[in-house]
Amino acid sequence: MTRIVIIGGGPGGYEAALVAAQLGAQVTMVERDGPGGACVLTDCVPSKTLIATSVRKQALLDAPSLGVHYSGGADGDVGAAEVDMPLVNKRVKELAQAQSTDIGARVAAEGVEIIKAEGRLVDPRVVRAGDRTIRADVVLLATGATPRILPGAEPDGERILTWRQLYDLDELPEHLIVVGSGVTGAEFAGAYRSLGSEVTLVSSRDRMMPNEDADGAEVLEEVYRRRGMNVMGRSRASSVKRTEHGVVVTLEDGRTAEGSHALMTVGMVPNTSGLGLQEAGVTLDKGGFIQVDKVSRTSAPGVYAAGDCTGVLMLASVAAMQGRIAVWHALGEAVQPLRLATVASNIFTDPEIAAVGVAQKQIEAGEIEANVVKLPLSTNARAKMSGFNDGFVKLFCRPHTGIVLGGVIVAPRASELILAVSVAVQQRLTVDQLAHTFAVYPSLSGSITEAARRLMQPGSATGI
Repeated sequence: MTRIVIIGGGPGGYEAALVAAQLGAQVTMVERDGPGGACVLTDCVPSKTLIATSVRKQALLDAPSLGVHYSGGADGDVGAAEVDMPLVNKRVKELAQAQSTDIGARVAAEGVEIIKAEGRLVDPRVVRAGDRTIRADVVLLATGATPRILPGAEPDGERILTWRQLYDLDELPEHLIVVGSGVTGAEFAGAYRSLGSEVTLVSSRDRMMPNEDADGAEVLEEVYRRRGMNVMGRSRASSVKRTEHGVVVTLEDGRTAEGSHALMTVGMVPNTSGLGLQEAGVTLDKGGFIQVDKVSRTSAPGVYAAGDCTGVLMLASVAAMQGRIAVWHALGEAVQPLRLATVASNIFTDPEIAAVGVAQKQIEAGEIEANVVKLPLSTNARAKMSGFNDGFVKLFCRPHTGIVLGGVIVAPRASELILAVSVAVQQRLTVDQLAHTFAVYPSLSGSITEAARRLMQPGSATGI
């Protein structure tokens, strides 16, 4: 029986453990914090739970435009809806722990041994877990990553915070300054603005989320500004300091921003130090990330890696797939190498931004030839009924064959809507096939089939 030891219990680790156990391997998973790892306990699950609460609050704020008013406030003012932050954070933590417990039970039910300890490599075939030494035929490293700390802006857990420390606050921040306007910064900035905090978003680039679809980022920034957020572009922070009653963020150009709290969202660093990796022959890049190939192999024979510690693409879904691929490959199963071009991603803002396949910037740079159509959400009947005015559906296809190359959706629950486009990309469907698929009317997904119809080639409907 093949012995597999997995260091790390996040999506890359526990999904790999499930596959390995189902394939008959003897599996041990070493995780210091609990099943699900940081993804479930401190990062993805807690943040999306908080965001779900903020979306409900924003719906209350937007309700008067649909004719819904509240009798509890002065003159029916929607401001009567208040946020109980201790209760919100209590729910966030309890839900994260419940999810971790569920994952632990699921993994244990498959016969996986779970060791709560720090894990490290002694050599490519030996793992040290706490006071135990375990010999393995295969080792999978899935140790994740940690919020990056800027010199001069070290978190104190009270006023200067990483996102892992937010859920210990006793009250809603009066004025939250979010340093960093990538995906994480944009998500938390929008959430806390909807919950009722004053928010300043400090962005070092021309626009927020510079690595994401430009059209989507533009829509979101417009929404944020309309909701009263102060978005500071071309503003790189040089230091963050505590004051008597809050924080002051100093920018490189000498300007300052003052608030009650500062949230640092300036990237991640891999959890790869102190694991004995280089001594075991595992190659790291300049940033400390584990270098892997398309089937998750490292440079050390029998040692694989998955998830944020590889820096391939920091998404839970990618970590899980890397872990599964590693186990399938290690156990001799048929396996398809990781294809990043088919990865669907989502930004859990309000509205959400989901994408899959090629990017608009690749088309504009001439790297890929594609036909493009973009339909504003404001023309969709269901969106009109719901009062959704911001967003769009964008679809890309090859000019002659009509094969769907990708798309972007900016809409409420875009994370659910993108699946149709993701299936089309994965299965190499054409816009003709997508166009001839029934969509419910009225529905937001109807804009996907409408976009496909706009991209159909003349005469392509014949013979269907």
